[in-house]
Amino acid sequence: MDIAGYIASIFIGITLGLIGGGGSILTVPVLVYMFSINAVLATAYSLFIVGTTSAVGSFSYFKKGLVNIKTAIVFGIPSIAAVFLTRTFVVVAIPNDIFSIGNFIVTKSIFLLLLFAVLMLFTSYSMIKKDGQKGDAVFRKRPFNYLQIILQGLFIGLITGLIGAGGGFLIIPALVNFLKLPMKTAVGTSLVIISINSLTGFLFSLPQISIQWELLLSIAAIAIIGILIGSYLSIKINTKKLKPAFGWFVLIMGVYIIIKETLLN
Repeated sequence: MDIAGYIASIFIGITLGLIGGGGSILTVPVLVYMFSINAVLATAYSLFIVGTTSAVGSFSYFKKGLVNIKTAIVFGIPSIAAVFLTRTFVVVAIPNDIFSIGNFIVTKSIFLLLLFAVLMLFTSYSMIKKDGQKGDAVFRKRPFNYLQIILQGLFIGLITGLIGAGGGFLIIPALVNFLKLPMKTAVGTSLVIISINSLTGFLFSLPQISIQWELLLSIAAIAIIGILIGSYLSIKINTKKLKPAFGWFVLIMGVYIIIKETLLN
């Protein structure tokens, strides 16, 4: 399954490069089902892979001036705080056996995977639904609402810390709909926020985990190659048509995880 896992890893990067979010939602399932990594450890690995990949992907947006630094900082500070609290206290506090229904025991790993699957369903909906955007000109003047950004940052940090997802599918709509950033600026800013959140979350996880660095670095390197390919292709491909198709794929994956962890476990 390693070869299939590496192929899936490059697909994660390509998706991030093409549409700026959503690709990271595949990282944990790839680690769990293709590399046979425990779900709890997979969330930590995912933070490193998503963080490094997003950091590399954000460089081209920096060069083009498509990153809103102020938003990234105000959004990032509460996100990092939430990631720290979640990785240090919440994830550690979840018991290995949470509850049982008859002979079926909901373990910590199953709980995290089911939570991840639910997030995948929400992600798929946000990608499948029609985008009402009519152009960057619509998204101009909007007061900088600090409280709104801080609350969004805390929520994204909680999600990132708990299940290792970058949260791009939540960040981009927030930046576009609430702050009225142009789409390309929202994507660039999102990648910066994701990289900061994910890499700090990984650092906070290090005291509790044992890392297979060779495996982790190889997966991250391939995902980085993928995001470079995706960033290049984004110039030549209409990403609006790709987004709904990828959304349906994520939906199928989410349903598969729920069935596998409950009915086939």
